[in-house]
Amino acid sequence: MAAPTVRFAPSPTGRIHIGNARTALLNALYARKLGGRFILRFDDTDLERSRQEYVEAIDVDLRWLGVEPDVTVRQSERFALYDEAAAHLKARGRLYPCYETAEELDRRRKRQQARNLPPVYDRAALDLTDADRARLEAEGRRPHWRFKLDWVPVIWIDLIRGECRIDCASLSDPVLIREDGTYLYTLPSVADDLDLGVTHIIRGEDHVTNTAVQIQIFEALGGAAPIFGHHNLLTTASGEGLSKRSGALSIGGLREAGIESLAVAALAVLTGSSDSVHPVTSLDELAAIFDFTHISRNPARFDPAEVETLSARTIHGLPFADVAERLAALGIAGEKAEPFWLAVRGNLERLADAETWWGIVEGPIEPAREDPEFLSEALDLLPSEPWDAGIWSAWTGQIKAATGRKGKALFHPLRLALTGRETGPELAALLPLIGRAKAVDRLAGRDA
Repeated sequence: MAAPTVRFAPSPTGRIHIGNARTALLNALYARKLGGRFILRFDDTDLERSRQEYVEAIDVDLRWLGVEPDVTVRQSERFALYDEAAAHLKARGRLYPCYETAEELDRRRKRQQARNLPPVYDRAALDLTDADRARLEAEGRRPHWRFKLDWVPVIWIDLIRGECRIDCASLSDPVLIREDGTYLYTLPSVADDLDLGVTHIIRGEDHVTNTAVQIQIFEALGGAAPIFGHHNLLTTASGEGLSKRSGALSIGGLREAGIESLAVAALAVLTGSSDSVHPVTSLDELAAIFDFTHISRNPARFDPAEVETLSARTIHGLPFADVAERLAALGIAGEKAEPFWLAVRGNLERLADAETWWGIVEGPIEPAREDPEFLSEALDLLPSEPWDAGIWSAWTGQIKAATGRKGKALFHPLRLALTGRETGPELAALLPLIGRAKAVDRLAGRDA
């Protein structure tokens, strides 16, 4: 199979959410899996609502997810291409001017519905003469432009949904250019896909009904339509659609909450598929797992509680090399950093929580002495250094033999004295990091 060229085309009118990320990741992983090219295209032709701050935020969010575009383009810089495409369609009679107002079209639709007819545009504008058009424009009307569909069935083999068929005779000729001369989404999108060599369009199933129209526009512009794949949509846990305007489950919000990017990626990609949702250690691993044929036709529900759990499980499996830079930013560095990470990662919910345990290892901590007499006995039995991973077992074995204690009565006072915490990572791993000097002070009730 030839390497694919795919694209993700967000509109920078808000922050992207987990549902948008699902589309971006499916495209990026498909390109990664097959050695293809991933294009980030900002659909910013709506100059009033598009914001540079959202362009920058989307770029940050994608890079946090590990999605690095090979090419980035902005539609606001490509109007000459769209003008050329429109001129091509007009010259071939496929783009024609219409002068009805929104109110007139609405009345016409209602009359058709009252007669049990489909509310399809009747192509009345095609019957206008040059004189008719001149008269309407003299009245101050400006045309919107519709694409003249061929009234034939359009069939395509969808990567996810299999064979799809839409009869274009049942559709209205779509408006591609508004009265003010601005473009709707469809024509710029097709022109860009042709110009950029997009081979696969992978997007949400809410675009299925647009596909037949777009295939006809591809062909009218002299190009071949790409391969399409329409995936199921993510919803909230209660089944509601996601909206970037509400900010619900935004990528930026998840990042700011300390959720692991790999957990977000795994949940976005694997939810609503036949693959179980589980932690991954890299996007390469996720790319190897995912398969379009595994994606369900049913909506996929995204539960924020699940991403919390998966984020913690992801942290528990991350090797030190993958987090060393982030730990260093928290002040966790040096020869202790790697054994420390391996000791504490299984007890973390957020990576930032490692900073707390680093403070416990390095000290000082407030003394917490439960049963001082027992701690004094334990201190007398504390072995000399050097210590290794076996020191905890050896020491507690001696304490058990000398005092007869076992279970919680043995271990709880020691944990509380050494860490100041009721629970935490295994002391077999922590004690060598704490070191004998601090252990002595803590068992004796001194700040250390």
